[in-house]
Amino acid sequence: MIYRQTQLYRFLIYCNKADIEKKVLDCGAGGNCPPLGLFYEHGYETFGIELSEKQIEKANVFSKQHNIKLNMTKGDLRAIPFEDETFGVVYSYNTIFHMKKADIKTAIDEMKRVLQPEGLCYINFLSIDDFGYGEGQELGQGEFLQSEGEHEVIHTYFDINEAEKYFTDVDILAKEYRLYERIYEGNKIKQGYIEYIIQKRK
Repeated sequence: MIYRQTQLYRFLIYCNKADIEKKVLDCGAGGNCPPLGLFYEHGYETFGIELSEKQIEKANVFSKQHNIKLNMTKGDLRAIPFEDETFGVVYSYNTIFHMKKADIKTAIDEMKRVLQPEGLCYINFLSIDDFGYGEGQELGQGEFLQSEGEHEVIHTYFDINEAEKYFTDVDILAKEYRLYERIYEGNKIKQGYIEYIIQKRK
């Protein structure tokens, strides 16, 4: 199976090389191609939390089609329903920037709480260089309410080093800034992301 969340392949390499428990939590785990399946294929015990029941159902359909059990449950990143230091691996892919910055801080604190000492975590953020920056109703600095299909969804954008304030108590193993162009609905757009792989200290 090929997964479209390509940045998680690099994160998986870090995880496979680390001396950590192969137990992973996906924070925002729904959809019709859940990347938890990638970790499942590599022998990880998988768990996922997702707010949207519709997205959980899509993930469950995927699981049945491929005869795998990903352990998806409804849950909020701001109050992760697991005990402290439960997971060797935690990640949030294209999810955490769909909330305001105050809630993002709470969510990252929760992700660090459930991560074991020396465990690894991946988080990506939208860059202010992304084509969507400034579109929609402004809610706060870098925060905009934007149309996404039939829904209005928060999109929060960060300057290149802004998110590092969340990581002063952990080690940053890798940081990547990605800005690329692609054709979307007949138009050329720029998409920008800032991605981190961090490790919790002992």
